[in-house]
Amino acid sequence: MPAPYPQEFRDDVVRVARSREPGQKLAQIAKDFGISESCLTNWMRPEPPRRSWNVHSSVTGF
Repeated sequence: MPAPYPQEFRDDVVRVARSREPGQKLAQIAKDFGISESCLTNWMRPEPPRRSWNVHSSVTGF
């Protein structure tokens, strides 16, 4: 398995993709950076919210 791309590189590619001109394809941006379109699409997905466990929760019985 190849090493993951550095976070700074990923952030730069996503920034370029999100600020692209109308009509500019994600596939071309991915190609310009040497990655696959599916990789770029995955990087552009928002991260799901993280769960925060509160030990002082009002839920009882468990």
